[in-house]
Amino acid sequence: MAQLVGSDEIESLRFELAQIGRSIRSSFRSRTSSFRDGDHSEYELQWAEVQRLPTFERINTALFDDEEENGTSGSGNYVKGKRVVNVTKLGADERHMFIEKLIKQIEHDNLRLLKKLRHRIDKVGVKLPTVEVRYKNLHVEAQCELVRGKPLPTLWNTTKSLLSGLANLPGSKQEAKISILNDVSGIIKPGRMTLLLGPPGCGKSTLLLALSGKLSHSLKADHVFLITFVFFPLFPPLKVAGEITYNGYRLEEFVPQKTSAYISQYDLHTPEMTVREILDFSARFQGIGSRAEIMKEVSRREKQPGIVPDPDIDAYMKAISVKGQESTLQTDYILKILGLDICADTKVGDAIRRGISGGQKKRLTTGEMIVGPAKALFMDEISNGLDSSTTFQIVSCLQHLVHITDATALISLLQPAPETFDLFDDVILLAEGKIVYQGPRTNICKFFEECGFKCPERKGIADFLQEVISRKDQEQYWYHKQQPYSYVSVDHFIKKFKEHHIGQNLDEELSKPFDKSQSHKDALSFKPYSLSKWELFKACSMRELLLMKRNSFTYVFKSVQLVIIASITMTTFLRTRMVVDIIHSSYFMGSLFYALVILHVDGFPELSMTVSRIAVFYKQRELCFYPAWAYAIPAAILKVPLSLLESFVWTSMTYYVIGYSPEVGRSVAFFVSSNLLSSTPVFCISGYGNGRYDPPRTPIV
Repeated sequence: MAQLVGSDEIESLRFELAQIGRSIRSSFRSRTSSFRDGDHSEYELQWAEVQRLPTFERINTALFDDEEENGTSGSGNYVKGKRVVNVTKLGADERHMFIEKLIKQIEHDNLRLLKKLRHRIDKVGVKLPTVEVRYKNLHVEAQCELVRGKPLPTLWNTTKSLLSGLANLPGSKQEAKISILNDVSGIIKPGRMTLLLGPPGCGKSTLLLALSGKLSHSLKADHVFLITFVFFPLFPPLKVAGEITYNGYRLEEFVPQKTSAYISQYDLHTPEMTVREILDFSARFQGIGSRAEIMKEVSRREKQPGIVPDPDIDAYMKAISVKGQESTLQTDYILKILGLDICADTKVGDAIRRGISGGQKKRLTTGEMIVGPAKALFMDEISNGLDSSTTFQIVSCLQHLVHITDATALISLLQPAPETFDLFDDVILLAEGKIVYQGPRTNICKFFEECGFKCPERKGIADFLQEVISRKDQEQYWYHKQQPYSYVSVDHFIKKFKEHHIGQNLDEELSKPFDKSQSHKDALSFKPYSLSKWELFKACSMRELLLMKRNSFTYVFKSVQLVIIASITMTTFLRTRMVVDIIHSSYFMGSLFYALVILHVDGFPELSMTVSRIAVFYKQRELCFYPAWAYAIPAAILKVPLSLLESFVWTSMTYYVIGYSPEVGRSVAFFVSSNLLSSTPVFCISGYGNGRYDPPRTPIV
């Protein structure tokens, strides 16, 4: 009986505890709900305050997370909220914390961020600019000299070739024509990831250069042009024929270098700059494209029906739409998704100076171009030096960008892993300068099965595609065992593809001209530079000043060295040991010649630093970051104070001690001539950097 009573008491106690727990949970939920409602109502009030601002201020004003400490110091009690900020005045720490909040896991958070951006844009019916690239009957041919029995470039062979070339002797010079691309045609559609596959030497880089407008500045249909590189006359000329259009516009009708972004397989960066600085300057020179106009239109359409957007998405879109910023939120975003945030403040380095790794340089090369607003991406071997996991991560981020923002991407990869290969929508298979297949990735294996070749189950499709067009590796994939195998040439594959329904659909689509009325007004760029002349000059000056600070040791060492040499010169040509006569005049002439040599050679350390940046300059100039004058003028002007300092040190220490004429006019003339001598190498180098050796804009027919 006692046990029974005890069990009843336990059951009643449990019932009472359950009732208390339910009441506590209900009160907590009600408080949480009221708290959230309070936060929501407070956010709506803050958003209404932002909406009442003028249009210019409203575009640059957003709500950012704010944490204020309550209670005594050290209590650790924080209250989160929103505060109204100007996105043009965000600090480095604020940008970093904001990106860390938006993207914690790159694979999932980046996709979620892009989806939210697209949902906000589609909700108000704003159309994003897209670019469709078409190329028809594109043919590239090079003329090369046959050497045969004289393959080694010896002094005698080189001299004999030059003399025979000047004399134009008949039969003295034999040339061969190499067809790099042979009448290729196709369409690169927006919103689809296109993979360019092919063995080395098949013309992948040439195709990417041609489509991005870097191979020739002007291409017209049914015309052949001779493109001669002025900077190195020994380079063989290229004959380019065919037609390339962006949304129906030929390359000479707009600026393809600003509309598209070509990412080279060579990593050319200024070694003294950090990763963040390179991306910041690249974003500044490339501009923001149509982001500001899209943001204004979205804000205008949301204001009419009273739509309240996500505060984080609104802040992000406004922050990346500000023009002329030295450091932008877009840079922090690119650093995060490419995994470069861990080395953001590390110098790039080179073969002499230690810096980031080769894989990080490869990712920096990609980030340098995608940080801009280009809608067409042409990427050449971006996976060199990267492991399969990093390659998959980068291509996955590019896939999200292309699919959600309707960008156009043609990416060349040498040996993509199976999981990376599956990220692409279309495949272009190139062999011997010809397109074997161009179409959906899911149909390429069926096409080759119809031709008699089957990919094994455990074989990577990308490896299979590159081996099935090879003479020595093709036989192993022949699966019609009842029929004898015979080599199937590339031309036979091309013939089969033209008879295939995918090839016929492609030809039919190419035969119909693109409707230009469907092209967005901001899809193509018609201006060569994103910044004004003053802003270009100011940006290049800031970069040159930054590089001078990074190389301050060289300038300090030069100054100290000049002081030591001037002290030695003072003791060697001391005026108390010389008189003004015919015998000692040679000593005075010797001191003048010695000053000439020392001051002239003192400017030569600038030579190695400037020459090391020449390749970067030519790359950025061809990408229309800035004109040549914007690079050369600041490089020359900012060196003038240094040359004046060196001339003043030399003149003040040696002029009167050696015993030159005490007249003020002659001492000033000596100072001016010394300044000219010390600055001559600098101006010569700047003039060399101002030279042009890109293909002429007006082709030679």
